[in-house]
Formats: sequence, structure tokens, C-alpha cells
Amino acid sequence: MWVHRSPIEWGVRIVLVAIVAVLGYYCVTFSLAQVLAKANPALAHRLAPYDGRITAAYAATFAGPEASAVDRARADQLARLALRQDPTAVIAVSSLGLNTQVRGNTASARRLFAYAQKLSRRDLRTQLWSVEDSVAQGDIPAALRWYDVTLRTSPEMGELLFPVLASASEDPAIRTELIRTLARKPQWGEHFLNFVPGNAPDPRTTAAFFLSLHRAGVAVPERSRASTVDALVAKGYYDEAWAYYASIRPGTDRQRSRDPRFTASLAVPTLLDWVAMDDGGVTASIQDGMFDFAAPSGVGGTMLRQAQLLAPGTYRLSGHSDGIDQTQAARPYWALTCKDQQPLARFALPNSSEAGGNFSTTFNVPSGCPLQTLTLVAQPSDAVSGLSGRIDRVELVRVR
Repeated sequence: MWVHRSPIEWGVRIVLVAIVAVLGYYCVTFSLAQVLAKANPALAHRLAPYDGRITAAYAATFAGPEASAVDRARADQLARLALRQDPTAVIAVSSLGLNTQVRGNTASARRLFAYAQKLSRRDLRTQLWSVEDSVAQGDIPAALRWYDVTLRTSPEMGELLFPVLASASEDPAIRTELIRTLARKPQWGEHFLNFVPGNAPDPRTTAAFFLSLHRAGVAVPERSRASTVDALVAKGYYDEAWAYYASIRPGTDRQRSRDPRFTASLAVPTLLDWVAMDDGGVTASIQDGMFDFAAPSGVGGTMLRQAQLLAPGTYRLSGHSDGIDQTQAARPYWALTCKDQQPLARFALPNSSEAGGNFSTTFNVPSGCPLQTLTLVAQPSDAVSGLSGRIDRVELVRVR
């Protein structure tokens, strides 16, 4: 049914439709500008030139490390416009600060960045500048505070900052302040401690750092401690390796093997601990106070090992087995080798039915062999059931 409307009514309706269209356009362009603000600040600025934060993001594109004088002038112009549009646009302030620093006016740059810091603690450029400025002034506590702020608010920056912190930890003054920072248990602390062993220049420095952390009551992840011991051994720092190992395994004796009854429950063993080799078809595990092993018929290989740092002398290997029943040629054997795999001694285990499962032999460690490896090796068995057994006690002890 047709409804007659007056010209005034039609005029009102047209105005309302126009208003809705304009509002719709601005809503759409504003939303699109927000989406594009990071990926394409220039286009976002064209879509929403009135938005202070978008204008600030666009200004930042002209204030990068390689920016020309003309670019920086354009950045300043846009940054000032952004602050007129939104006085809290921290990116605009940091852009002005960076440009001021580049022009050599450090005092003004510090004032601008101090204002940026008041506006937000989440602006990455402000954080990184604050780190560098603190380092330039020799203010180590301030530099570490800004490292902490940066890593708390931008965890992805660990990829950039962790290598710097790891190298800097060699400096005693920085190490002291870093320990204080880590003692406060920042959320990035464990990630950093897991990063250090594989990336620090010298494992001896890492060991000293971790010892200082331990004395300060800061827990170092087990994987990081094990990696540090292994790195010291790999580098040939045997005395330092033992000193650090003894600090994390109190009561150990360098002149004998460790954990004779397999009672240590280690999620991440070091080279100096028992390591079960479950590989190549051989099944091996340490649990419930014993070492269990099995291998299918015709399969052999290393089953268990532990690195040693023994002084030259004579050592007795003794222990107890159960379940071993093989021909002479198929019995597992203990081997002691030097660091270059030079064999020092070999001893085939008797069947467990002999001497109540007890076994004993002596090995000689010569001079010039500071690192040895004690290994239990499975020999291929012709038995249909293959090889199986367990050892509930084994120890290598110096006798003279």
C-alpha cells in the first residue's frame, strides 16, 4: 500500500540515510585502518588521518636507523601531528626522541624518552633506547632493570637480548647485578638459564655464574646444569667439570664411579652419571634401583655408560647381576676406554648363576688418560630369546 509522505518527511529520511552512510564509511575505514596499522602504516594513515596512534605509527616509518635527514624531518612533522591528535601516542614521542638523539642532542632525547616511559612501559623502542642509554652511562642496575622490563613485556626479544646478556655475564659487575635480577624470579629467567649453556663463550664462566646463582638461592634448571658439566668435559676442562659436578652432586668422589645401586633419579643425567643407551634395538633403562637390559637375537651395542675422571692407578670393578645366561661369546662385557676411544680394559660378565651373580675384576688407568668411559656392551646372542638381564650394583673404586 502506497503511503503518501510530505517533502519534509522525505528530506528527513534522506538526511538520515546520508548520515548512516557517512558513519558506515568512517566505521569501515577506521576498522580497516586499525587492522592495517602495523602491516601498512601509510595506507592506514590515508584511511584514518585523524587517528593519533595511526599517525604515530606512520611517523615511525620515517625514523628508522637508515633514515635520511629529510625522512627524519617528515617523521618529526607527523609525530607532532600525532601528539596533537592524541597526547598519549607514545610511538610519536619515541620517534621524536630517536631523531633528537641522532642529531646529537642527548639531553633533549633523554627528556623525550623520560616522557615516553611515563606514558607506557610497553613501547619497545623506548625500552631498547633506555637499555643502550643506561649502558652508555655505565649504570648497570638501570640497564638490567630495562632488560627486565623489555623481556617481561616483549618475551620474543629474548632472541635478541639473551646472547647479549650471556656474553655480558662474564663481567663480574654485570654478573652481580644480573644475579640480583634473576633472584627476583622474572618470568623470563628460566628461559635465559636454559639458553646460557649452549651459547655462552666459555663454559667455565657459565659454571661460575651458576655457582653464584646457587649461592644466591636461585635454582638453575637441571638441563642447564647437565649441559654445563658436559660442555666443560667436551672442552677438556676436567678439573672445572668435576668441581661443578661435585657442587650439584654433593658427596661424590672423583676416585670412584657414581651411584653404585642406581638410586639416583635423574631426568637429565650428565656424562658423569649413568646414562642408559636405549637405541639400535637394545632396550635399556634405570629404574627401581637397577639397570634392566634386553636385546633381540643377533643384536648388540652399547647399553650403559658413565664418564670417569680417574687419576692413574689400579681400580676394582665389582657388582652383581641377575638373569644373564649366555654362551661365553654372547655375554655382555664392561669396557674402559680412554678419551680417544683407546681401549684400556675389557671384562666379560659371567652368567648370573656363577658366584651368586657377583663379579669382580681390576682395571689399570695409565698416565696421559685424564678422561675415561666405563661402558657396558651387549654382544649379539644366537639364543632365540636374545639377551636379557639386570644389574643392581656396580662400582669402580681405586685400590692403589
